[in-house]
Amino acid sequence: MTDSFTDGTVLLNPVAGRGRVSVHQLSELLNAAGVNARVEAPPSPDRMAERVVEVVSNEGRVAVAGGDGTLSLAVNALCARQWPEPPRVAMLPSGTACDFLRTFGLARDLKEAAARLTTPSWYDIDVGCLEGDWGKRFFVNVAEAGVGAAAAEMAARFPGWVGAARYGLGFLARLPRFPRAEVKVKGAHRTISADALAVIVANAQFFAWKWNIAPKANLVDNRLDLQVFSPRKSQLPLALPKIVKGVHLKERWVQRRSWESCEVTADPAWPVEADGEMVGFTPMRVSSVPAAIRFKI
Repeated sequence: MTDSFTDGTVLLNPVAGRGRVSVHQLSELLNAAGVNARVEAPPSPDRMAERVVEVVSNEGRVAVAGGDGTLSLAVNALCARQWPEPPRVAMLPSGTACDFLRTFGLARDLKEAAARLTTPSWYDIDVGCLEGDWGKRFFVNVAEAGVGAAAAEMAARFPGWVGAARYGLGFLARLPRFPRAEVKVKGAHRTISADALAVIVANAQFFAWKWNIAPKANLVDNRLDLQVFSPRKSQLPLALPKIVKGVHLKERWVQRRSWESCEVTADPAWPVEADGEMVGFTPMRVSSVPAAIRFKI
């Protein structure tokens, strides 16, 4: 197996980006870039996850075409198993939001991403892991508990034409009645206690379509970027633009740490989401899984 991805299997999420890319279109684009790949479109998320594992088991690597949700599905399926070496994953951005690529400074351009498949560059990255009553859930980008998780749950209800604005609209819809909570975040050597609205646990830097939520997050340090948000709701009209731009870390209403693991409790219990998908409610344990995925850049 060569380091470049000039042949192999590409799994296309047929509903990503409201289905803007077909199997035929993607095949033609890959051929033009010098990639002789087999393109498949699994008909369901469950089948996509199965095929990701099958392809990596047989070929040692897989490329997925879609958005952040598609990449997260692939990473979650792979990290749920043991591998002799980190499974190799490439991403072709064809979804509505592809925030994960922004951490690398890569453009959300499908043609450019296809050309990158022919290069030898791979990057071992960490993955986050959540554990709670729901079991275990891996995430590659950002997980959160609190109002942001409630916003993500609401955003999933909006029709596809809303596009990248869905998270912001979900946030505005859920914020007025969302309850603050007495939060405790217990690390190995210190505990943070706060009357808070949200706890962010970031593996990468961006989420919610360009929100630079964790500008200091690092994908290779075996740590997660932890932020406890405690602003008054009346402060949020001024706070949100700072959060979107990633200039919020010096504000008094943010407590930030960089920890390998922690335990999060909230009273009352809060919803929890991982990479935009609701997974359950607090309490939860969070940890970093070092060098879990070999990512194509």
